[in-house]
Amino acid sequence: MQSYILALDQGTTSSRAILFNHAGARVASAQHEFRQHYPRPGWVEHDPMEILRCQERAAADVIEKSGVQAQMVAAIGITNQRETTVIWDKRTGKPIYNAIVWQCRRTAGICEALIKDGLEAYVSEKTGLLIDAYFSASKVKWILDEVPGARQRAMNGELLFGTIDTWLVWNLTGGNEAAAHVIDYTNASRTMLFDIDKLAWDETLLKAFCIPPAMLPQPVPSSAVYGRVAPGVAGLEKLAGVPVAGAVGDQQAALFGQACFRPGDAKNTYGTGCFLVMNTGARSIRSRHRLLSTIAWGLAPGRAEYALEGSIFNAGSVIQWLRDDLGIIQSAPEINILAETVPDAGGVYLVPAFTGLGAPYWDMYARGAMLGITRGTTRAHLARAVLECIAYQVCDLVLAMQQDSGKRLQDLKVDGGASVSNVLMQFQADILGCRIHRPQNVETTAAGAAYLAGLAVGFWRDKEEISRNWKNERVFSCAMDEPTRNEAYRMWRRAVGRAQNWITP
Repeated sequence: MQSYILALDQGTTSSRAILFNHAGARVASAQHEFRQHYPRPGWVEHDPMEILRCQERAAADVIEKSGVQAQMVAAIGITNQRETTVIWDKRTGKPIYNAIVWQCRRTAGICEALIKDGLEAYVSEKTGLLIDAYFSASKVKWILDEVPGARQRAMNGELLFGTIDTWLVWNLTGGNEAAAHVIDYTNASRTMLFDIDKLAWDETLLKAFCIPPAMLPQPVPSSAVYGRVAPGVAGLEKLAGVPVAGAVGDQQAALFGQACFRPGDAKNTYGTGCFLVMNTGARSIRSRHRLLSTIAWGLAPGRAEYALEGSIFNAGSVIQWLRDDLGIIQSAPEINILAETVPDAGGVYLVPAFTGLGAPYWDMYARGAMLGITRGTTRAHLARAVLECIAYQVCDLVLAMQQDSGKRLQDLKVDGGASVSNVLMQFQADILGCRIHRPQNVETTAAGAAYLAGLAVGFWRDKEEISRNWKNERVFSCAMDEPTRNEAYRMWRRAVGRAQNWITP
């Protein structure tokens, strides 16, 4: 009997594998971190081969740890860091350059040139996105321009492009010319090359970025059998023949895993970045407040559901910075213990624009700033300011989303690593003035990938059956009065103003 779904959760700092049962509960998991490369200020890269090996090792570890027989795994679902770009030789399977990560700002100049050429309105109309270095298109162009011979090789059909889901599916299904070269609708919608209404690559944008169509993967639904694990995949011999049946960008996976199936349902994920996503149903809505219109998921060929999204570049990464680079804490959970020793941040505001500001500012030239420091500022105040800056950024997104949708957000589902912080969740409820719902299973990103794969093979019947698996762990209600909330947010906006446009284009 096939009793489990294996989810591969390929994130920005680690690769994880989680085994889920039919109740949506985690049975076993494994995780391996990989190296972050910062070759220049504002540049962020990953080694695609290291990502692949870490992901394969995590999957093998889960099967070994759980004692589950491979024949009991009904399918594999993949969720991934989005926008991160890989180009590889389709004959050798070797990348021609490191993966350029979604956080990387090296292509800001390319994007500025396209804005000056008047392409911004067209990009918004077709893709639902804004022109920004965040998305994949300018990264592809940079690699083709900068790696010797790359553009000619791409035109000759020798190179393949993909986001991380594409890279993993291609390798899992054989890593050769017979392997599946696909990209799911959600990841395609983050490339800045994809018409989200027609569900097809846009020829005008391909020409604008000088990207040969031959290197592009085939767009496919988020829930479908793309192929099966090939016998020769290193470390995964036991999983040979298991269907690879779902792929979805991490934020859309979390929306699905949170059972946000109705228009107006919203979730926020506190990961390396922070991502607020609201289901808008079968129709894509263009934002008037610099949010993104994106594909939520596709359950059948040629059909999609849509969402509004606000993206924050630095959230959990700020906690990592406090731990790894400043040495103020020794472990991530320690930030909560430290922050709880003071009632507030003591007037300190941190704007974590380490790689620019995302929605609703979209300032590629903003940089981090810390304001309000006095001689009385302590480690505890800094710890609290770090947690509060995450909540303030989410508040920016919620206000913009409320203006776009015309609805006041009363309830927000949360997930991701930092959502386990009671200090952060309570401040989030306070600064938003709404209820925060934290589920029993905060692994909603991996769960979403598992659910989509399970639907493709009949492991779950429908979304209604999946909804019954979602359960609340705790609700945080607002305990801050409105004048205090308004003044705190006013000061936050002042601080953001000091960080904006810091670097000269």
